[in-house]
Amino acid sequence: MLRRMLPPGLASSLLVLALLVPPLDARVTRVEISSRTDVWNGRALGDAGTYERIIGRVYFSLPVANPHNLRIVDLSNAVTLMNGEVEVSSDFIAVRPKDAKRGNGSLLLEVPNRGRARIIALADGGDFDLKSDAGDAWLLRNGFTVVSLGWQWDADGPDALRLSAPVAKENGKAITGLLRGDLMPSRVMPEIPLGHLILGNIGGLEYPVAAPDDPLNVLTVRDSRDSQRTLIPRTEWQFAHTVNGKLTLSNRYIHLNSGFQPGKIYEYVYVVTDPVVAGAGFAVIRDFASYAKHTPDAITPAARVYGEGISQNGRFLRDFLYQGFNTDEDGRMALDGVLAHVAGAGRGSFNYRFAQPSRDAQPTSSVFFPTDIFPFTDESEIDPLTAEKGGLLDRAAADKVVPKIFFSNTSYEYWGRAAALLHTSPDGQQDAAISENVRIYHFTGLQHFSGPFPPEKGKGDLLGQQPQSPIPVKYFWRAMISNLDAWVRNNTLPPASSYPKIANRTLVPLRDYALPAIPAVHRPHEANAAYRLDFGPRWRDGILSLQPPKVGQAFPVLVPQVDDDGNERDGVRMPEITVPLATYTSWNLRDPLTGAPDQRVSFEGSYLPFPRTAVERQKLGDPRKSIAERYSGREDYIRRYANAVDDLIGQRWILPEDRETLLRRGEEEWAEAAK
Repeated sequence: MLRRMLPPGLASSLLVLALLVPPLDARVTRVEISSRTDVWNGRALGDAGTYERIIGRVYFSLPVANPHNLRIVDLSNAVTLMNGEVEVSSDFIAVRPKDAKRGNGSLLLEVPNRGRARIIALADGGDFDLKSDAGDAWLLRNGFTVVSLGWQWDADGPDALRLSAPVAKENGKAITGLLRGDLMPSRVMPEIPLGHLILGNIGGLEYPVAAPDDPLNVLTVRDSRDSQRTLIPRTEWQFAHTVNGKLTLSNRYIHLNSGFQPGKIYEYVYVVTDPVVAGAGFAVIRDFASYAKHTPDAITPAARVYGEGISQNGRFLRDFLYQGFNTDEDGRMALDGVLAHVAGAGRGSFNYRFAQPSRDAQPTSSVFFPTDIFPFTDESEIDPLTAEKGGLLDRAAADKVVPKIFFSNTSYEYWGRAAALLHTSPDGQQDAAISENVRIYHFTGLQHFSGPFPPEKGKGDLLGQQPQSPIPVKYFWRAMISNLDAWVRNNTLPPASSYPKIANRTLVPLRDYALPAIPAVHRPHEANAAYRLDFGPRWRDGILSLQPPKVGQAFPVLVPQVDDDGNERDGVRMPEITVPLATYTSWNLRDPLTGAPDQRVSFEGSYLPFPRTAVERQKLGDPRKSIAERYSGREDYIRRYANAVDDLIGQRWILPEDRETLLRRGEEEWAEAAK
């Protein structure tokens, strides 16, 4: 299992060293190390000194009868159950000071996105393996230990960090069920994988079809999320894959005789067997955190552990809290802090029978999965339609293990991930109360992931009608990590929550969205909503028997209001929004070449530059003031930009040491806009 994590040729030459530890309260039973390498060729990094990068696998034992494990679906049915316990294991990468005592005592526990460790590259830059380049090493210079731990059983790829968990059987007999997937291609495809195809890659391998000829296997097509499905006759498709020009039977692909067409949503339901105990992924994050804090000879000892997750993994952390996994098997707090970024109001398919962890909720794929489901707010709320009551932190509050939490989102999540439900009542009529341990941040003008600069259109499945928003999130990340650490370490309060609100009309229904009439720019006619779903009588217990689900009434959709430039009015504003050269929207529509041009592209915002002069503006008929009408010239712009950066530093949204880098960025943006 470890060899696929290593560069080709290296795995066979490594001696796997086992670090054996006795049974522990945190339930880590042993750690196997496959490689240890110096970071940046052994260069000292601040007061923390030299760092090392460790690759290996950590083993856990989960007692089925422990009350904190009872929520793991099918754990008691695991085929490896022995003496009342189930063993699971996870790939990990740890970056730590070689002398642990020189670190700052804080461990950033990354929940990797579809098996990929990314947080160090995002915050610091540098090479993937950190061997000869660690970027500016901000995390390491400040003494943090960083661990990326596999939690997703179906993560794909040779370098993916994965969870190894057993399958489940009932009374020794195979468990069968129905699984569902969907996809809107951006080009004609003769066949599609059963696994979750996301950004041209497999985010989750999923399950192979168990009975190819079963009449329950169906394929449908429709134009959009809410359109009527049309059944495709069984004679028109088969479970097959083209290999060397020949169509070959396959239990992991669907071949459509006429080809899958761009701009259409294809949905498939098929019979599967042998579910993996996927919910053990919650337990390994919990138990590694406790192991690091409470085991003196832990491979990565720490006084404090912060869970960090982006997108899929931000949703994982929200679900982790909701399902009560921040209490370890001895009743102690596991994660002291949580950074859940761009998760919207979602959770996910993490602890179900036949769980599909990679499935999310995009405009044209992964539709109607158990992702954006009630409850949404951290404190208890009541669904006015069903009278269901609950809150994200109910179990953590009952167990007295509520961590310090940052829920941060970009502009995209308000359109693509129902983010407004984080902080509004379920009826969309008023702002919701927020716990004292929670901060909610809306980073205006940013998209789900930072786009390239100079701005350019996305490619492949991300080809939109406009260039992507290029505003970087990196500098917010560094400040958030620093602020959370100070909050947990010595109770230094972080910046107050900053997000659009119903009360001041900065959060409005879609019909009131006031985008100016920018020439040649089409506005979206819809945004993602969260729905009341029904997957069958046992789905609240983790058994989804109805595929696709019954879809009930949607929760209200609210989006951030914009100013006369089309930029959002409230939230944390980078200088690009405070001192703008362009409009940065929360959305981007699909290019006609990819089909469905009235639908939104997943994950993207738009960059819509202002006219350069009044003459150009008048010629185009653009209602937005031109650059020349806003600023007297380059020096005027740079001065205002610098003031905006200094305001962010004063409010602790940006670190002082990042000032010069951001000022250089401002100069580059002026040059791009004025050319």
